[in-house]
Amino acid sequence: MRATAMRTIGLEEHFVTPELEGYGAGSASILQPEKWREASRRLLDITGERLAEMDAAGLDMQVLSLNSPGIQAETDPAVAVAQAAAVNDLLAGVVREHPERFAGFAALPLQDPQAAAKELDRSVTELGMRGALVNAHTQGRYLDDPQLRVVWERAEALDVPLYLHPANGVGTPHVIEGHPELVGPMWSWGTETASHFLRCVFGGVFDDFPGAKLLLGHMGEGLPYVMWRLDSRWEYHNHHGIELARGNPSEYLRHNLYITTSGVCSAPPLLCALLALGPDRILFGTDYPFEDMATATEFLASAPISEADRAKISHLNAEQLLGL
Repeated sequence: MRATAMRTIGLEEHFVTPELEGYGAGSASILQPEKWREASRRLLDITGERLAEMDAAGLDMQVLSLNSPGIQAETDPAVAVAQAAAVNDLLAGVVREHPERFAGFAALPLQDPQAAAKELDRSVTELGMRGALVNAHTQGRYLDDPQLRVVWERAEALDVPLYLHPANGVGTPHVIEGHPELVGPMWSWGTETASHFLRCVFGGVFDDFPGAKLLLGHMGEGLPYVMWRLDSRWEYHNHHGIELARGNPSEYLRHNLYITTSGVCSAPPLLCALLALGPDRILFGTDYPFEDMATATEFLASAPISEADRAKISHLNAEQLLGL
């Protein structure tokens, strides 16, 4: 039975292919073995059981993306370039077969920035992708790296977002050493991804490309909660020679950031995000298969928000941002 009659589009919906499944070994070590086996089975099943679950949950469309860490775990740039093209072609084929149910975010071979920019262009202009999903760092390189400006330039010109998704960090922060339970989506992925976004702010990405759009899942990885304090401390902080064109850090969250509800089915953080960012900046996601689709759609349908805001989060914002 469908949870809601309102059109619902999910933006953080993962899949994997047999060829690329091995890159997820780091994520596999985080989950309980039986949980990982079940997630892997669902990741590999792109259109079968997934479509039935979507129907049951009232999820009309998924914007599919390659599961973390994806191609970014590959150490050979040439291999990464070939793998990205192959998996994007495969995803485009799935979307062509089910255009009312699926759209796609491209995978990018960020090991080779020029090739990544070209693959983004090809994926959007020829394959119909709606942007690209980036899984954290790429062999230690973050999205504020000057060599990756070519990718941001292409994304801004195409008017498509980059979705920044977590993955395991380069190393384990000292404060977490000895506590492996804090590594991964339990804690470290969120703090690392929020820090990654702030690197882009203070690294000048959004001053160089003011029209750039970046998506964060998991209700914004905690950033809506700390906007006031970011501005307050920036006023007193040693700027180390950095000047922000927009003045305060919060202005970049309001101007360049979009967030999704993926993996957070809780009203208090949703209400905080609405107050901090406004209803035009929040989109729906389920984090499938690591969260339950029906739980997510039921959360959205019953959240204590206005029907106008529910419609924006459910589908209107995704339709506008992604051209769906």
